[in-house]
Amino acid sequence: MSGRRATTRWQWVLRLLTRRIWFRAALFCLFGGALALAGALAGHAISYTFATKVGAKSVDGILGMLASSMLAVTTFSLTAMVSAFSGATSTITPRAVQLLVDDSTAQNALATFLGSFLFAIVGIIALSTGLYGETGRVILLAGTVAVIVFIVVTLLRWIEHIARFGRVADTIDRVERAATEALGTIACALDVRSGEHARSRRTGADVRATTMGRVTHIDLAELGEIAEEADTDIDVHVLPGEWVDPEHALATLSIAADEEVTRRVRQSFTLAPHRAFDHDPRFGLVVLSEIASRALSPAVNDPGTAISVIEAGGRVLLRLFDQPEDEFASVPGRVRMRALRLSDLLEDFCRPIARDGAGMIEVGVRLQKTLAALAAHTPAAKAIIKREADDAVDRARDAMTSARDIALIERVRAEAFADGT
Repeated sequence: MSGRRATTRWQWVLRLLTRRIWFRAALFCLFGGALALAGALAGHAISYTFATKVGAKSVDGILGMLASSMLAVTTFSLTAMVSAFSGATSTITPRAVQLLVDDSTAQNALATFLGSFLFAIVGIIALSTGLYGETGRVILLAGTVAVIVFIVVTLLRWIEHIARFGRVADTIDRVERAATEALGTIACALDVRSGEHARSRRTGADVRATTMGRVTHIDLAELGEIAEEADTDIDVHVLPGEWVDPEHALATLSIAADEEVTRRVRQSFTLAPHRAFDHDPRFGLVVLSEIASRALSPAVNDPGTAISVIEAGGRVLLRLFDQPEDEFASVPGRVRMRALRLSDLLEDFCRPIARDGAGMIEVGVRLQKTLAALAAHTPAAKAIIKREADDAVDRARDAMTSARDIALIERVRAEAFADGT
């Protein structure tokens, strides 16, 4: 399969590291501290006469106000973020919280406020020790002005961002975007056939996991190097997001490999206690369906949110059908990946919505129309899509009490699949 190069294990680890909420905060704090001390190192470049004209002695009071205000703003920002996380956990779905934690705008705002606070504190301490002198104060004043401008810009962005941060619509958009982005990282074909199809499997040495967990990343580049060096074919049996245990093979080698090769193959699979969005579009569809199920619960009774989820999931599946081959991650020649089954994607997404929204005609009609649009767009997948549509209609018949509603959803389904295929 042609396509872009898949991320290596270390690139994946680095990406996870840069998403940590403390990472950007630590970088901004280091920058703030370095900027505060820059005046002591470069103060000799400023003439004493210029320093006197500028009046840099006023920087003491400015730094004091900056330190006190930034501490309050940082506390407020943390409170707002925690409140958004708690709200998403209780009213949307806990699985979507990680996308809020990884939000770059929120992390940049928190890092800016914390870094500015540290800049002010370091500057105040250095001033009290006489480290700057008259000329060093000029550089400190210039740095303070630059920091204030940066704070104002960040604060304006944060005010606009926090108005929708963690809301239901915002979370649905984030999950849809994460699922769509994950489509470009998958490195396997899409199986649109209906029914169960046994896949031919090479015989050889199985490589098994030593623990239980979810596959979050597969280092295809490393597997390709192993295959060439050991002169073996590698058959990968799992995809990102799947649960693995020591009883089931991660991969099969066409030769009897030694312990070193087996260890390297095993280390190419990154396992974690929880699923991640990055390489697992199926997880994105699962989380979308959870949002819809929560909205359709008797305690919430919000069919509008479920309809928004159906439309978002339909866009993700449509993007999968339309994705050019060169946007998929490339697979080395001697490595074979298992296909991603469309039946699994549809079951994960449609079945919970069809079950929990079976008694709501508006949800049932929107689901039928979305499936019909996907079937019309991808005729090869029509049979398997129709199976999900039929399942949704069967559930609606059992749950609906109005004969008119039942007749309506049956008519919508009949019109959508009028040719009977």
